[in-house]
Amino acid sequence: MKKNKIALITGITGQDGSLLAKFLLKKNYIVHGVKRRSSSLNTLRIDDIYQDAQLKNKNFILHYGDMTDSSNITSLVSKIKPNEIYNLAAQSHVKVSFETPEYTANCDAMGPLRILEAIRNCNLEKKTKYYQASTSEMFGTSKPPQSEKTVFQPASPYGSAKLYGYWITKNYRDAYDIFASNGILFNHEGPLRGETFVTKKITIAAAKISKGMQKKLYLGNLNAKRDWGDARDFVEGMWKILQHPKPDDFVLATGKSFTVRRFVELAFKEVNINIRWRGKGLNEVGYNSSNKKTIIEIDKRYFRPNEVDFLQGNYAKSKKLLDWKPKITLNQMIKDMIAHDLKNID
Repeated sequence: MKKNKIALITGITGQDGSLLAKFLLKKNYIVHGVKRRSSSLNTLRIDDIYQDAQLKNKNFILHYGDMTDSSNITSLVSKIKPNEIYNLAAQSHVKVSFETPEYTANCDAMGPLRILEAIRNCNLEKKTKYYQASTSEMFGTSKPPQSEKTVFQPASPYGSAKLYGYWITKNYRDAYDIFASNGILFNHEGPLRGETFVTKKITIAAAKISKGMQKKLYLGNLNAKRDWGDARDFVEGMWKILQHPKPDDFVLATGKSFTVRRFVELAFKEVNINIRWRGKGLNEVGYNSSNKKTIIEIDKRYFRPNEVDFLQGNYAKSKKLLDWKPKITLNQMIKDMIAHDLKNID
C-alpha cells in the first residue's frame, strides 16, 4: 500500500499556507502546519480544514512554532520527518520591514537557514525536499521583465532578507546535496489576502464604499506597476517545483503588469462605481463619476522610503520545465475578491 506523503508548511495561517494545505490534502498528503502562538485566534483561513480534520480525518495537524526559534524548528523537523517542507512563513509586508528591519531579517533570512540546518542535523538530506518562498521584491529596481537570470537589486529590508534566504537555499543545495528549491513568486492575491496589503485594502474599501460603510480610501503610489497573479494558481506552482526531478529556482508570474491606479479602477467597477481622476502628485484624487464625490485620496504615509516602480515576471522556464502557467485572470481574481469582501464586511 502506497504511503501518504507528509508535508510541513510554515506560515500555515497565511493566504498561501491555507491554500497550499487544502491543495495538498486533496492529493492525500498528511499536512502538518506551523502557526505562531497568539493571544487572539489567527486560524480563520484554515478553520474549515482544521474542524474537518478533528471530525473526519487525521491528515491535518497543527503545531505551535516560530521561525526565530531554532530549537523549536529542529524539534518539529525531527519529529515529523516530512517528505516536503514549504517555508511560507515570513514578515511579508514591505513597508513594515522598514519599521521592523531586525525582526524581518531574523524571520525571513535566518528562518530558512534554521530549517535547512534542521534538515541537515536530522540527517534528512535524502528524504526531505525543501521549498523556499522567495519574492519578486528581491529584484527591486532591476529592469523588467525579470527572470531567473535577472540581477537582484532589493530596495527594502524585506527584499534583502529574502535574498539571503534565496542564496542560503542555493548554498545548502550545492554544499549538502539537499533537494532545496526557490520559488521566486511575483505578487499573488486572492480572497484570502491579508487586509494590510494594498490589493485587499482596495477591494474591501470598494465593497464598503459601495454599501455606504466607508467614505474614503487612502493610498500611496498609484503609479507603481505590479505583476499580479492569483494565489490559487501559485500554490500549484509551488507543489510542481518540488515534483520536478531536480532542485532548481523558478519564477512564477503572469508576465503582465498593471498600475495600482488600474487595480483601483477595476475593483470599483465591480461595484458599479466608475472612478475618474483629477489633480497631480499628493493632490491627486479619485472621484465617483456619477455623483462627483471624492472617494480616493493620496497619503504620503503610504509611500515607501525606497520605491520599486515596476515588477514584471518572465515565467518561460516554469512553463517549459514545470508545465505551469497562470489560469486565473486579473479581472476574475478581482471579481472573486470583491464577492468575498461584500459577503464578509460588517
